[in-house]
Amino acid sequence: MSDRTVIAGRSPVRLEGTLDPDVSPALWLVKWLLLIPHLIALAFLWFMFWLLTIVAFFAILITGYYPRPIFDLNLGVMRWSWRVGFYGYSALGTDRYPPFTLGEAPDYPARLYIEYPEEKLSRGLVLVKWWLLAIPHYMVLALFLGTGGYGRDYGNGYVGWYSYTGLILLLVLFAAVAVLFTRRYPPGIFDFVMGMDRWVTRVIAYVSLMTDVYPPFRLDQGGTEIERD
Repeated sequence: MSDRTVIAGRSPVRLEGTLDPDVSPALWLVKWLLLIPHLIALAFLWFMFWLLTIVAFFAILITGYYPRPIFDLNLGVMRWSWRVGFYGYSALGTDRYPPFTLGEAPDYPARLYIEYPEEKLSRGLVLVKWWLLAIPHYMVLALFLGTGGYGRDYGNGYVGWYSYTGLILLLVLFAAVAVLFTRRYPPGIFDFVMGMDRWVTRVIAYVSLMTDVYPPFRLDQGGTEIERD
């Protein structure tokens, strides 16, 4: 189990994960099947998340404030997703099945906190943060999460859909194989994966208008994040 701690600058987004030292060496082979009920629920919830983000967009544009009920609901969707990701293939950090809840679940080993912006958000930033300002981060996330598209391979004459596996999944699967043979999750991989998951979460919070704090280009590794001013 990794005990490294992140010392970071002030951020409204805090993502944490406690690695289970006794993760099953083989359960990861079927977690994709066990997670199907969660994935069905999250498909609906994320559709709702982006619809409500559009509502929040106009609310911020008019009033400067993110409606608190929408903020709490969207935060709940992100918390649910992080618990599923930590159990599943964003970390494989625990074998505790994630609860079906939008609440905090503070006793679960994966936790996410985002501070509600009490002060007015920028009406100007809301017009550009989610597409223009976030472009550099989108390129980083393509590396972390993978990407795909429709195109042509001129060397082989292939035309169609192509995709690339992201670094997070590759490292998590490498760790899973290590656990299978050694029964030990490499702590360095866990720390690095948590840093990438943390980066992804900060960007999602920013582009979904939940904060005006620009995500840092910084890989804050480790399971626990401690912030300071």
